[in-house]
Amino acid sequence: MADGQIPKDHPRTVALIQARMGSSRLPGKVLRDIAGEPMLARVAARARRARTIDQVAVATTVEAEDDAVAAACAAWGLPVCRGSLHDVLDRYYQAARELKAEVVVRLTADCPLIDPAEIDHTVEEFFRSGVDFAANRLPWGRTVPIGLDTEVCSFAALERAWKEAAEPYEREHVMPYLYDQEGRFRVLLVNSSPDYGSLRWTVDTPEDLELIRAVYARFPGRDDFSTAEIVELFEREPSLANINAGIKHKTYRDIDERRFG
Repeated sequence: MADGQIPKDHPRTVALIQARMGSSRLPGKVLRDIAGEPMLARVAARARRARTIDQVAVATTVEAEDDAVAAACAAWGLPVCRGSLHDVLDRYYQAARELKAEVVVRLTADCPLIDPAEIDHTVEEFFRSGVDFAANRLPWGRTVPIGLDTEVCSFAALERAWKEAAEPYEREHVMPYLYDQEGRFRVLLVNSSPDYGSLRWTVDTPEDLELIRAVYARFPGRDDFSTAEIVELFEREPSLANINAGIKHKTYRDIDERRFG
């Protein structure tokens, strides 16, 4: 396959945005306002611009607190599937089945700077390479900012993980079973150049939200600005990076401490 293309009659590719109200460090963050729109709406709007995606949907929980997420999605005309709070792998699997996905793209609702071009790049590399799983961030490396994370797998691989994964972190973080043991699946780390892997553009704390709001304020009336434009902004205003510089990023083996509380 040539660069920048996806197979003709490609498998049905569905992006599932993981979203819930009960964040431990910033409760209700997925519906927090960013320049006049809830964060989840920002993520969905940007994801919908990815030309490799056939459908964008939200995977939330059956908990009462997430009724607000489901209601918001209904108001926006955004499909929503509801499932387990802590077994997010099961939530994804059931949503993928319901939506008849053949390829699943995992996105999260705390990434309101997600770049459709980066989603396309990762999906295209998944198809080009013929692997079971491709991602632009893995425990052993990343070159995209934290907050542009995109994971792609075949439904068959997701189904096998759903059947076999046993560790709590594998169930909560959805995809680790696909990459945490060498040789279990065919895995591809999708890199980009230059390397911006040290930048943090996700929202997990009040400081993160302050930074993202500052970025959107620099592009008034727009939500289609690119990664390159944001990088240029940070080069012009390096002090922006200080807003959330002290935040420690969670790892894929961290689990929600409340599941055992």
